Amino acid sequence: MESLAKRRLVIVTGRCHPALAALVADKLGVELTEANLREFADGEIHCRIDESIRGAHVFIMQTHASPVNDSVMEQLIMIDAAKRASAKSITAVIPNYGYARQDRKTAGREPITAKLLADMLQTAGATRVLSVDFHSGQIQGFFDIPVDHLVAAPVLEEYLKANADPRDLVVVAPDAGRVKVAERYAQHLGCELALVHKTRPRDRVNVAEARHIVGEVDGRHCVLIDDMIDTAGTIVAACDLLKEHGAAEIWVMATHAVFSPPAVERLFNAPISRVIVTDTLPLGPEKRFEKLEILSIAPILANAISAIFDDTSVSDIFGGENLL
Repeated sequence: MESLAKRRLVIVTGRCHPALAALVADKLGVELTEANLREFADGEIHCRIDESIRGAHVFIMQTHASPVNDSVMEQLIMIDAAKRASAKSITAVIPNYGYARQDRKTAGREPITAKLLADMLQTAGATRVLSVDFHSGQIQGFFDIPVDHLVAAPVLEEYLKANADPRDLVVVAPDAGRVKVAERYAQHLGCELALVHKTRPRDRVNVAEARHIVGEVDGRHCVLIDDMIDTAGTIVAACDLLKEHGAAEIWVMATHAVFSPPAVERLFNAPISRVIVTDTLPLGPEKRFEKLEILSIAPILANAISAIFDDTSVSDIFGGENLL
């Protein structure tokens, strides 16, 4: 039987977001283990983990950022390397899970790529998956290994408690799929809830049309909360509608700041006072602008990794409210 004193925690990171991995490792009091990733002339990725990880509990951190396919492949290769190096357990730590929006068929002859990615991670050798704010809860069911789903809510709620008056606040769900999450925020903050009803044309991607507001927003401080901002079409359409209905101030909050063009331009020009996101994805200078504020998800990831390593409950970190 493995004694706790002999257990070894190892964190390996890919090249996608090493700054976040360094923050997590620092909070856990461990050194990052070098994966020695490099590319051959034809673009093939090679990995050789720097030290022996035989019998270690290995956490391989890689957020799936653009270019997503390279990020995914890099993580799969690191997982395979850890498996062949006789790691005792391998947890794929994925702050932003790639292909999460392709979680079901919306038309004939389409793939379910989120499930394909789950199969690939398991085949590579992952024994557990740790991720933050899945696009939909059903992704957890795509895996035949344990999945720990984390939420960014504690970080975002703490910001709102410190910077907004709950008596004037209205939490707004940008679509029907986020009502449950927005309702949880409203309950924790003791404020009101509203909903934007939107539609998406079936023949176009990254296009959303905001139609109606359900709830009272006139003269109120509105906070739109979503899991992801990609091209910002959904959020900006919702903000324009809120402004038309008399919202006094509008903030936008999201866990994953994908910010594909023209997101930065749209957000900068929209009737928004602040855009608050977490650092699940790297944000270079080209994706930063005056209204943007970035909160770190590192404490939540570090606490979850520590709980997994110590065989304690991850759900207790969130009071059991880490489900979608």
